[in-house]
Amino acid sequence: MQLSEQEVVRREKLSKLRELGINPYPADLFPVNQNSKHIKEDFTEKKKVVIAGRLMSRRIQGKASFAELQDSEGRIQVYFNRDEICLGEDKTLYNEVYKKLLDIGDFIGIEGELFTTKVGEKSVRVQNFTLLSKALKPLPLPKTDAEGNTFDEFNDPEMRYRQRYADLVVNSHVKDVFIKRTKLFNAMRNFFNDSGYFEVETPVLQPIPGGAAARPFITHHNSLDIPLYMRIANELYLKRLIVGGFDGVYEFSKNFRNEGMDRTHNPEFTAMEIYVAYKDYNWMMDFCERLLEHCAIAVNGTTKATFGEHEIDFKAPYARVTMADSIKHFTGFDITGKTEDEIRTAAKGMGIEVDETMGKGKLIDEIFGEKCEGNYIQPTYITDYPKEMSPLCKEHRDNPELTERFELMVCGKEIANAYSELNDPIDQRERFEDQLKLAQKGDDEATEFIDFDFLRALEYGMPPTSGMGIGMDRLIMFLTNNQSIQEVLFFPQMRPEKKAPTVELNDEEKAVLEIITKAEKIDLSDLKTQSGLSNKKWDKTIKGLTKKEVAKVSKTDEGLFVQLF
Repeated sequence: MQLSEQEVVRREKLSKLRELGINPYPADLFPVNQNSKHIKEDFTEKKKVVIAGRLMSRRIQGKASFAELQDSEGRIQVYFNRDEICLGEDKTLYNEVYKKLLDIGDFIGIEGELFTTKVGEKSVRVQNFTLLSKALKPLPLPKTDAEGNTFDEFNDPEMRYRQRYADLVVNSHVKDVFIKRTKLFNAMRNFFNDSGYFEVETPVLQPIPGGAAARPFITHHNSLDIPLYMRIANELYLKRLIVGGFDGVYEFSKNFRNEGMDRTHNPEFTAMEIYVAYKDYNWMMDFCERLLEHCAIAVNGTTKATFGEHEIDFKAPYARVTMADSIKHFTGFDITGKTEDEIRTAAKGMGIEVDETMGKGKLIDEIFGEKCEGNYIQPTYITDYPKEMSPLCKEHRDNPELTERFELMVCGKEIANAYSELNDPIDQRERFEDQLKLAQKGDDEATEFIDFDFLRALEYGMPPTSGMGIGMDRLIMFLTNNQSIQEVLFFPQMRPEKKAPTVELNDEEKAVLEIITKAEKIDLSDLKTQSGLSNKKWDKTIKGLTKKEVAKVSKTDEGLFVQLF
């Protein structure tokens, strides 16, 4: 492992701390009784406090020093005075440990009392401190010059997502997004619980991936010797519970889809699904808009949220537009009563890429996605989808070609999908078989599995039910004004990190490399002298380092120099 100069220095400090008898990673509890937020809110002069956190800045002035301590709630100023910390003759704790062996990023515990500085800043006067954890890697902290210009900000997205732990430390606003995310989940959970519905858990490993059309992740169960699939949706299991006698069930479901990644898709994501007996999709529309209004207020204190250039208002009620009316409005084409071939021809005429594998439902979906979807900025329900697009949805009560389904659109993206659930087992079997035919035809979004156990459950009888799914990651994007899903996931999926190729070095090469690393750039003849190698070994060593692309020799007007590659 190649260490930077600062990392080498910090490891040297670690050794010195141990030599002084200080454990840089103590095991015993530190009795914290306050945090930065509580201190500022309930400030009392000379009150005794015990706090802990990261050392984030220092201004050392001889025997006194002001520093900043960062804990989970923010930052507080702390004041170190040598003679108050070291009451006897031995000043090692301040002169050596604090001044020389501590670094920015170290965790320390502080016992002290509150006071106000001459400029009115609420601070803690340190009476004793304890090293709780030595940081061996410097934090990627931004630097500000005398003019107030900031440099070296930790804002590269890839680095931030890979090192979220560092991102949360140095970019305090990032934490606010995840606090709001938890507020959203809590608000939604409370709304469902207050409505009398029951939170449940269903299997993540499933023998049949059902409830959605998506490519699953596949694994193998050794003991049973069968393939298992990570769930793409939890719908069919929740409906089984409605069959079993629950009036309303919901689940915050971790789902997994082995598909592409972009700004709105991660292979692992969180969906909420809820199913309520004796309801239909009209009731669910009313329920959904009341739910989202409640959640928006809980997260932001208002029904309004800014997303990019748009201000969205989640206040109920929301506009309602049928799928057919939407397509007719934006394209002039009426899909009502049209055959698959007629719709395919119309799509081609609109400049939409379609092929022979696409069934009627897929074709309509492509037209809507290309020509209509992006126009809906304010929350809008798109209703009454063609039957071919909704294999788990109940046939429309007024039109057998349609289903009782809605999707909620916000800023051109779907955030909720809901049905009057299909509870006719014969109709459901036929729909599954139709999907199977589409899959065999080549439609990669059609399901290629039939869940016969789910059909058996329906045959026992499922009451009229309405169900809804909400993409939680996408919803929190809208509520926190984040254009990328990676910003609202603590640890989004990333490509493997590119690692520097490892090379084997012999002892001579390692010794010479160490000299180069410390010097950064060194005269070739000086390097040879410092290496102490014979001419033969020197030639072999320097050639080895350059061949392995560890070091390079460059010629300048001043002579030949060696530096790291």
